[in-house]
Amino acid sequence: MARCRKKAPCVAEPSKVRLALYQPDIPQNLGASLRLAACLGVAVDIIEPCGFPLTDKALRRTAMDYGENVETVRHDGWSAFLDSKRSSPGRIVLFTTKGAVTLDSHAFQPGDTLLFGRESAGVPDDVHAAADARVRIALSPGARSLNVSMSAGIALWEALRQTGQLPRG
Repeated sequence: MARCRKKAPCVAEPSKVRLALYQPDIPQNLGASLRLAACLGVAVDIIEPCGFPLTDKALRRTAMDYGENVETVRHDGWSAFLDSKRSSPGRIVLFTTKGAVTLDSHAFQPGDTLLFGRESAGVPDDVHAAADARVRIALSPGARSLNVSMSAGIALWEALRQTGQLPRG
């Protein structure tokens, strides 16, 4: 079941880029991602279960005062998230260290959902298989990966730039 947390009713904008977090492990990273989304005007899908208790109170605490400025939809699991995606246009773009395409060569489209995996384990094979694209952020030799919210910031900015959705304020 998807639950929306925002003062105004949840209204999905099919042409807007979205951010999705698969079973986040670290509450501080979830909070940083929510702040990022609020600042860039992007909705966030949280695919549960999380690696920590995610009560409404905890969600408000981790998002600080930015929580009121971001549409947050919580999904009870991967299948609930996929069900919600079937009724809306757009691709699932998975960010993974195993991606064949680098961020600088990927062409984003309006309606794309940028999906990021767990900090500890990424995503399972069935999630990889369901993604429409698998993208990686190129790193210096020997570097394994970036923090998930740092990766989300880099990728989200590029997706918004390419689709003409960067904030102009």
